[in-house]
Amino acid sequence: MIIGVIKNTIMITSFVLVIMLVIEYINVRSKGNWLINIEKHRWLQYLVTGTLGVIPGCVGTFAVVSMYIHNLVSFGALITALIAGFGDEAFVMFALMPVTTLKLTAIIFIIGITGGFLTDYFMKGKSIIPKIKLHFELHTDETEHDIFNLRKIWIGLRNISFPRGSLLGGILLIILGIVTNEFSEGPGHKSWDWEQISFLVVMILGLIIILTVSEHFLEKHLWDHVVKKHLLKILLWTFGALLFIEIFKTQLHLDAWIKSNQIIILLMAVLIGIIPESGPHLIFVTLFISGSIPFSTLLASSIVQDGHGSLPLLAESKRSFLLAKSINIIIGLIVGLTGMYLF
Repeated sequence: MIIGVIKNTIMITSFVLVIMLVIEYINVRSKGNWLINIEKHRWLQYLVTGTLGVIPGCVGTFAVVSMYIHNLVSFGALITALIAGFGDEAFVMFALMPVTTLKLTAIIFIIGITGGFLTDYFMKGKSIIPKIKLHFELHTDETEHDIFNLRKIWIGLRNISFPRGSLLGGILLIILGIVTNEFSEGPGHKSWDWEQISFLVVMILGLIIILTVSEHFLEKHLWDHVVKKHLLKILLWTFGALLFIEIFKTQLHLDAWIKSNQIIILLMAVLIGIIPESGPHLIFVTLFISGSIPFSTLLASSIVQDGHGSLPLLAESKRSFLLAKSINIIIGLIVGLTGMYLF
């Protein structure tokens, strides 16, 4: 159990950090111009984060959480992604019930955009919205343009610094682990899937950035602004949350809880959806396939749960995590109860 928790922690933490490196890199290289376009078009934020959210797996949600942490998107746009995403269960659901899963995806995409818009509308100017300090720093005097200069890359490797060496070594180990299926769950060889390929592509992109940027860029932007401020926090919170979830699941038999009327099952589906983990939601997928629960209960569970996607949010801002989950619970209950009584 502990080995699996450690592997998942390493994968989640490394992916989130590399996404942050990429965002930091794009921001500084563009001198913040792309941020202006995103911030001026709120509906574009909902569409982008909703699209990222419905991508099967936790990759898209991780990216949106990273964007929110850097104040690139609004809190409502974050809500859109968290509602639209239902984590790794999407792969199983598409395999077991593809038509129903496509229907579910379309519905939660619309609900996510609607929920994000209403969240921003009603909470506009309210102090209850968490304020996260902007971590980006724009350096308009950056003159580095020849980032793929092989001579500079060779000089950087020949006189490698501790930050560059640490980042290169860490990412190379992660890439090696992905290629050799070291992070796969369970014994034996695991065939490559879309999410595994995505993780590998992101790691290679991070590797290219670390190899090509100048020492100043690497130390001031990537090392100081991203690694030092986020690594330990995300690592510890992710490990703690995953360990707690594993202990929780091995001590309690969740199937025994779902033996009452549909209202209680709906409430349990929404509450279990709070858990930032891919797995518990499959209980309700199985119950739906067997005909034990209505579509509205599965929909409510999908709205509230988001796989591992919200773990980095929990690490960065517990208030944001709790507020986001509270809003999703309310939306999930409203949708679930409405569907239960109307259909």
